[in-house]
Amino acid sequence: MRSPSTAWRKSSRSDDGNCVEVAHGSDGAVGVRDSKDVVGPILEFGSAAWNAFTDSIRTGRLGG
Repeated sequence: MRSPSTAWRKSSRSDDGNCVEVAHGSDGAVGVRDSKDVVGPILEFGSAAWNAFTDSIRTGRLGG
């Protein structure tokens, strides 16, 4: 995941310096990192886990 197949993009919900970035890997994995520490650790999720996570946010089952 250190070399995502797409560019890192900042969350549309990020503001005031508390930002996360997301990138999709060529293997379907999704990486999440702190935009203030671009060489720091990356959390990596499989596509099914990422889709379940984002779906639960969209439907209000998480963080609502």
